[in-house]
Amino acid sequence: MNKLLVLLSIFLLINCSGDEPGLKFTEKGREVPSFNADSAYQFVQEQVDFGPRVPKTEAHREALQYFENKFKEYAGQNSVFIQRFEAEGYEETLELANVIAAFNTSATDRIMLSAHWDSRPRADMDSTRKEEGIVGADDGGSGVAVLLELARIFSENPPPIGVDIVLFDGEDYGKSGSLEKYFLGSRYWSNNPPVPGYSPRFGILLDMVGAENAQFPKERYSLSYAPNLVEEVWNIAGEKGYDNYFLNEEGAAVADDHMIVNEQAGIPIINVINHSRTEQGNAQFGAYWHTHSDNMDIISRATLQAVGDVMAELIYNRL
Repeated sequence: MNKLLVLLSIFLLINCSGDEPGLKFTEKGREVPSFNADSAYQFVQEQVDFGPRVPKTEAHREALQYFENKFKEYAGQNSVFIQRFEAEGYEETLELANVIAAFNTSATDRIMLSAHWDSRPRADMDSTRKEEGIVGADDGGSGVAVLLELARIFSENPPPIGVDIVLFDGEDYGKSGSLEKYFLGSRYWSNNPPVPGYSPRFGILLDMVGAENAQFPKERYSLSYAPNLVEEVWNIAGEKGYDNYFLNEEGAAVADDHMIVNEQAGIPIINVINHSRTEQGNAQFGAYWHTHSDNMDIISRATLQAVGDVMAELIYNRL
């Protein structure tokens, strides 16, 4: 059977699920599987080992095959779909691909977890080698690594709700000063959903969630799109002693894939992203951002553990 048809049969069940349960959360008393930060760290390393995952490179092609194989291992052969598409870049046509994997396919009540898997084709914030691609250990790699580790957990401990993982391509392709060529994968996915009418309960975007001493204030678009979800995630973090990562304060409004998914696909979605807010209210990122220093040296198992623990608690015990 065609894989897309299988996914269609999975996702169309959502339209028969009756009233949407909404963004309400209660503690269920369920056992929560352990998130393994060592495993997540290794998933970051394996992505970095390909080199810069820049469109139209061998590293990009190899990484895509890696993600497809991993998700087929964890979700099953018929629950993974590679959404290939073309996008116009800067005087070039890009061959891109979003990666979609479905877990607990019989569940009609579903959520969406996402990250971007490409890395930046230029180190425009660096002082040297500005036109070379970066390996994106944190910016791209860390969010994907957390989702891969969650997928591994799902394969051994089926989640109590349907979970769809979407890895967006082409998020970081654009040049500073214009958003036109950013978020290419989420733009395509939102305007060309593999399943028309796909409507998960909510979405969570993980972006730059692996750096040492990372801090995640409550991103402002997220507070607008899904305030109850933001409060639940940050409350869980506080309960687990991770309030040094998940700051109980308002952050900046960060343009990212979640903005596209909410505005174009109508899905309430939040962004967990390492940043701070300047006095002028703008987003400020780590010194490694968009430089060649975004490598394994800045990745922290402790940060990956904090994010993974919060996500696992939410999925297994609050929904």
